[in-house]
Amino acid sequence: MVAERQQNGNRNGGAVKRYAVRDFFRRPDKHAFTIAPDGRHLSFLARCSGRQNIFVQAIDTDGAPIGEPHALTNETERDVPGQAWKGNDQILFVKDFGGDENFHVLSVPINGGEPRDLTPFDGVKASIVDDLRDDDRHVLIQMNRRDPQVFDVFRVDVMTGELTPLAENPGNVMGWMTDHEGRLRVATASDGVNQTLLYRDVETEPFRAVLTTDFREAVSPLFFTFDDKRLYVLSNRRRDKAAIFEFDPQTGEEGALLFETTHVDVSELVYSKKRRVLTAALYIDDRVRRHFFDNWARDVRADLERQLPDQEISIVSITRDESRAIVRAASDRSAGSVWIYDIDRRRLAKLADMMPWLDRADMAPMLPIRFKARDGLQLSGYLTLPGGFELGQDFAEPLPLVVNPHGGPWARDMWGFNVEAQLLANRGYAVLQVNFRGSTGYGRAFWEASFGQWGRAMQNDIDDGVDWLVSQGIVDPARVGIYGVSYGGYATLAGVAFSPDRYAAAVDYVGVSNLFTFLESIPPYWKPLLDMFYEMIGNPQTEEGKRALHDASPLFFVDRIVTPLLVAQGANDPRVKQVESDQIVEALRARGVDVKYMLKENEGHGFRNEENQFEFYEAMDVFLAEHLGGAAGSEHAGR
Repeated sequence: MVAERQQNGNRNGGAVKRYAVRDFFRRPDKHAFTIAPDGRHLSFLARCSGRQNIFVQAIDTDGAPIGEPHALTNETERDVPGQAWKGNDQILFVKDFGGDENFHVLSVPINGGEPRDLTPFDGVKASIVDDLRDDDRHVLIQMNRRDPQVFDVFRVDVMTGELTPLAENPGNVMGWMTDHEGRLRVATASDGVNQTLLYRDVETEPFRAVLTTDFREAVSPLFFTFDDKRLYVLSNRRRDKAAIFEFDPQTGEEGALLFETTHVDVSELVYSKKRRVLTAALYIDDRVRRHFFDNWARDVRADLERQLPDQEISIVSITRDESRAIVRAASDRSAGSVWIYDIDRRRLAKLADMMPWLDRADMAPMLPIRFKARDGLQLSGYLTLPGGFELGQDFAEPLPLVVNPHGGPWARDMWGFNVEAQLLANRGYAVLQVNFRGSTGYGRAFWEASFGQWGRAMQNDIDDGVDWLVSQGIVDPARVGIYGVSYGGYATLAGVAFSPDRYAAAVDYVGVSNLFTFLESIPPYWKPLLDMFYEMIGNPQTEEGKRALHDASPLFFVDRIVTPLLVAQGANDPRVKQVESDQIVEALRARGVDVKYMLKENEGHGFRNEENQFEFYEAMDVFLAEHLGGAAGSEHAGR
């Protein structure tokens, strides 16, 4: 670990240690813990054969690990992304190949034996519809083997791999849902712009249309009521903010309102599988908030917050009898820790610290901010300042800034431990993350305000955040950089193309450069949604749409770009194809613009292998230091 310390201090009065890039991005020794349904074993990810693989370990009646863990998988090309228990004797996991996102579903016995690929077909993308919690042998899987554009449902024997067809997609179904008995009874269909909720009382009946709405209005089924007769839905029909309702599939109407907020969407409804009661509704403003329906769940949460104060706490896995759980606790300044929690006895036992080599005192808080866009729209986001700096203080010397627009774009930034923001703050940069118009969770009108606004009002929101920080005396306008992934990569390219004098450095990571080629090359399973994309982004089939897409595509404005640029791309990316990066790099190099290009043949939409992440972030560290005047890790000295 690098021992060099920055001049600015941490909040305990000491100097802030400058850490090596790899300290921020190396994997925890053990992570992604889950507990078996009977509470007798743990599974987790740890290093084996140079990659993150699945391990299992027995635990005693007090939750203490017994003996040595043993590896169940031996993946050598890519990390296992996660795992889930199937009964007490099998574990399910997924894998893709070189980042192509054609995930296969596999099972592996915990007592030894080779993993079994349950979807062993080339070019197929598969996922779990229902893990059939009360059936230890079978799982429902959807895959696009018959037609790359649509997903059929199969019941799969995890021991033998035997596939039994359960539902054939008629060509427009985008999702499937089961009742509490594992019966396939709900589907959602789309014609591109209209969404239809399909329902049947029993599996022997055909699906019937219950409700059709324009895609702007969503009545999204969450799960069945506990008598399996009605649904709980997340709905913004005839309203701006999504709320939780009961829904009658016989009439197609929302019934009782369970929970709403006036300022943001409700995002989730949680229930107890054992007790068959609703426990809480979740919503997000600057932090995750909970509204409880159940005293037991409220008491458990209160006890965890008492024992693990000032952290965001998540129950990530729980036994079938709900007596024991895996709990994750983290904050904006710490990757946190994982605990096993004896719920009846209210007793916590630590399983692991996630990144103990990063001292919390050296990390920076993630501060919620609010400001108004130039058209008066209220915007929210987060600001991370280097150690020793606080909002409201007098900045004798304004800071260099890295703007970090999120991907999606119909997603959002959230409060928590962000290794990218922490790396940048550790180097002396302020980091701005704006939930620009279109970011999810702020209601329908805020979301729709992004339609047709790529490179326009959405980009203005990001610029307005920069201007707000400059007006506060926090940021030096001559030392502003921009870095983003996916849509954030597009926003990076748009920033340097449409505001060429604003940014002193830019880093585009798997970003779109040409909206025409982006829309032409989307994955086949997105094709049914193409008309919706045309309404949200722009329609290349109309003259007006062509002009709009042209004017929002950075590729066609390379003659304006003067900002030094670093581009990173995965060759197997199915969403933002390699051509998006190739086009902009070739066009800029032809003009003599300084462009560094990192292409990885074994990656997709973002680098997943640790060694590739190390290489990318080390290159970004040096690049930003060169052009923004921030620090770089001393492991780069002499390069």
